[in-house]
Amino acid sequence: MAHQISQEPLKILEQCRVTPKPGSVPSTTLPLTFFDVPFFFSPPFKRIFFYEFPHPTLYFLQTTLPILKHSLSLTLQHFFPFSSNLIVPPQQPHLSHIRYLDGDSLSFTVAESTADFTLLTSHSPQDAQNWHPLVPTLPSPLVEQDGTRVFPLMAIQVTVFPNSGFTMCLTFHHIATDGKSLHHFIKFWASLCKAKGNLASSLETSLSLPSHERDIVKDPKGLKLNYFQELEHHESRSVEFAGLVGDVFTNTVRYTALLTHEQVEKLKKWVSIKCASYTDGTVHISTYMVLCSLFWVCMIRSEESKSNSVAQNNDEDEVCYLLIPADCRHRPEFSLPSTYFGNCLATCFVAMKKSELVGENGIVGVANAIERLIRDLKNDPLRTVETAMPEFKQFGKSTLIVSGTPKFSVYQTDFGWGKPKKSFAAYIESSGWICLSDCRDEKGGIEVALTHERIRMNRFITIFEEQLHNINKF
Repeated sequence: MAHQISQEPLKILEQCRVTPKPGSVPSTTLPLTFFDVPFFFSPPFKRIFFYEFPHPTLYFLQTTLPILKHSLSLTLQHFFPFSSNLIVPPQQPHLSHIRYLDGDSLSFTVAESTADFTLLTSHSPQDAQNWHPLVPTLPSPLVEQDGTRVFPLMAIQVTVFPNSGFTMCLTFHHIATDGKSLHHFIKFWASLCKAKGNLASSLETSLSLPSHERDIVKDPKGLKLNYFQELEHHESRSVEFAGLVGDVFTNTVRYTALLTHEQVEKLKKWVSIKCASYTDGTVHISTYMVLCSLFWVCMIRSEESKSNSVAQNNDEDEVCYLLIPADCRHRPEFSLPSTYFGNCLATCFVAMKKSELVGENGIVGVANAIERLIRDLKNDPLRTVETAMPEFKQFGKSTLIVSGTPKFSVYQTDFGWGKPKKSFAAYIESSGWICLSDCRDEKGGIEVALTHERIRMNRFITIFEEQLHNINKF
């Protein structure tokens, strides 16, 4: 049974802008790379953190908020693209770039909510709209005199739940950077906040500074220009900016599946044994691989079958796609520092017929396909980057995108009030996504967030739990 919270209007306490200290960052222009361009029309990504804080709102405003804002200002001196804007010249999108001018800032909203904080932080299935009031929207773009469009890249909202806790939600456009850099920014901010704004102390004990050297991203094949040419024919070209289109989702339920370390290890052992009898050679079994396999198969099996047998046969011949991002910073072809700030993802995909996925060896088949994909990526990462845009066009309704990774360690994001009570990707609003993260209270455990229509979610949970039960008996 999915819980729905009565949506009472938020009380907006403050709307302001947070900027780096004046004069601390020179006016800077960052070019887009071929890693950035595929996200040109991407909707905004959103990450929300829940923290326990059993104090009145006034106490939060007087003691906590000033530290949050001050440490954010200091953080933006080093992560200035989040207070910058995407500049899109008229009729020349290929000249688009990120621009920072002294005084540029990001939107920062403070609100108060009377919603049930305990329910919001539970892992039980909930109405996906429960969290919508906690998520900020990006400000509307500006248009300069010559027609150049100026798009803000980040907005932040802090929502206080009196005597219970507070949330911090960041909405940002993916063209600015990927998840690795986002969590670098968040942890840097958290470290500064915990150190009460003492940058020297924070750097000594925690994180390094980001690298903004985008010129080191070489483009020998001219992929950036090719991608922009592809975008000219993209169906979203008529949209002013896809990231500004409001999300409208009804009758959907969000669920967070929890797998303990023991369950993950049993799943890996089960897949390893099955793969050994299913194929020749040694297959490297990773946690990421088996989780993607398990959830993709369970999600496809949860789709409602058609009553007409002919239609059902046609449906089973449908090709389904699994999209997996891979960080390429460490690849010798790119030689980027681990602190590189920007997108550096190769998007890989697995294509399989629905009949293969729902069959007896579905999970094993997917695991083998992912293993081959990873092997090909290691041999030639540029190939997947080069073909990414054309391949996106063929994806249909049965496409699952995997985002996040336990390596981001979201539950180690401590602003000075302990680890988050809960954290998840708030953009997971349809059945086409899952997001992986570490687990709060189980070392080596995994959380997987997903959203479905109510009826399908019930089927998914049943299938998922049955699959885990069968694996545990193995």
